[in-house]
Amino acid sequence: MPQDSNADRVFGWVENAVVKPWDIQVKAKLDSGALTSSLDARDIETFKREGEEWVRFRLKLENLASGDVFSDVIERPLYRDLRLRGAGGLDERPVVLIEVCIGDTIYEEQFSLRDRGDMNYPLLLGRRTIRHLGLLDVRKTFLRKTPACDDDAPVVPHKSDD
Repeated sequence: MPQDSNADRVFGWVENAVVKPWDIQVKAKLDSGALTSSLDARDIETFKREGEEWVRFRLKLENLASGDVFSDVIERPLYRDLRLRGAGGLDERPVVLIEVCIGDTIYEEQFSLRDRGDMNYPLLLGRRTIRHLGLLDVRKTFLRKTPACDDDAPVVPHKSDD
């Protein structure tokens, strides 16, 4: 578990995060108005593998640490489908489990996949993730140190009842 308690951990509304296992450092918006976290993904398609639903998508993220653009096709088991109702009607998005490093801890979280190319932040962390992190100070940004999760970093696994 993280070295300090959640009550001692305060995060700004924008923080640096590292998407694992690809070690891509991105800016993440912490959004208490969203329940589920979201990740920028392109060319999203579902398919069957050995009778199970999977999702294939392209991650296209600029790594802030190196300036390189990561653009690979990723395949993950489908965790669930997310249905959103908005002004434009019903939107359905696949949700997968992905690990993200914030501070010195890796969190396995649910991420809905959608094209966030027109958004300022390729990664959005919703309430399901924020509640594991600690407190959110919406007046500030970048309160946590640059993410540093090595092989010995604590991992907070996803709990299916979240």
